[in-house]
Amino acid sequence: MDWDKIRLFYEVAEAGSFTRAGENLGLNQSSISRHISALEHDLKVPLFHRHARGLILTEHGEILFRTARDMLMRIEATRSRLDETSELPAGNLKVTATVGIGAIWLAKRVSEFLGVYPDVRIQLIVTNEELDLAMREADIAIRLRRPSQPDLIQRRLFTVHYHAYAARSYIERFGEPTSLEDLDKHRIVCLGGHQPAFILAVHQLSTMGRDPKDPRPGRFVVNDSLALRVAIESGAGIGMAPAYSMEGNPLVSRVLRDIETPTLDSYMVYPEELRSVARVQVFRDFLVAKAQRWDH
Repeated sequence: MDWDKIRLFYEVAEAGSFTRAGENLGLNQSSISRHISALEHDLKVPLFHRHARGLILTEHGEILFRTARDMLMRIEATRSRLDETSELPAGNLKVTATVGIGAIWLAKRVSEFLGVYPDVRIQLIVTNEELDLAMREADIAIRLRRPSQPDLIQRRLFTVHYHAYAARSYIERFGEPTSLEDLDKHRIVCLGGHQPAFILAVHQLSTMGRDPKDPRPGRFVVNDSLALRVAIESGAGIGMAPAYSMEGNPLVSRVLRDIETPTLDSYMVYPEELRSVARVQVFRDFLVAKAQRWDH
């Protein structure tokens, strides 16, 4: 099998269409289509079901896709090992973080790191799913619980404090709750959808002070923490959010200050085999320094 064709097949499968793959790779659609047809001819099996809305992998295509993904991960792991011979921080660093920490806390600070280490290139993957570091889906992860995977180095960063917030415009219109019972008279906005249970739990005002079997109905439920923050800012209702996402925000005020609210500890984790990699070491030290200033 021609590796160039396999790599092209992988990109097409990831994109879901010849058009999007062409845009990503800088190739025209007809050229990509010819290469995929040639690969199918070589293998003597169909790899895609073609329809008007895009491409769906066949059973044979699924097998080849998993193999191609494993090959790419092994190549990336080999590249990282080769880079370890350099004492200067350089090369690619794939970082994954939860949506809130990645898009708000880390994204605000990464420009400083890039300025100090111009030869390091960072790819940030923002997701609440725990990517497999052993399979090199990412080099470093920032997570809101201790890792369950073995052979991972872990370093606690800071405690994430969650509080109840409301837009100042909402308070002017509906008043400010002073007790959990008052929440029964207010609009509640919640994080929902397909999220880890422990993350959903810290966002739930609907059950605070209530029987979990009889929660307050959420007037607005959204599966993204950034969208939840915007909803709170715009006056959709009262919701839980991490302190780092609301600190200094002139549009909102913290409410229910006397109520005990949940916390989660954040951790930086990475595989043991990357311990001596220069770009991992400096990024670890950078995060730890930033976290120490924030941990209060």
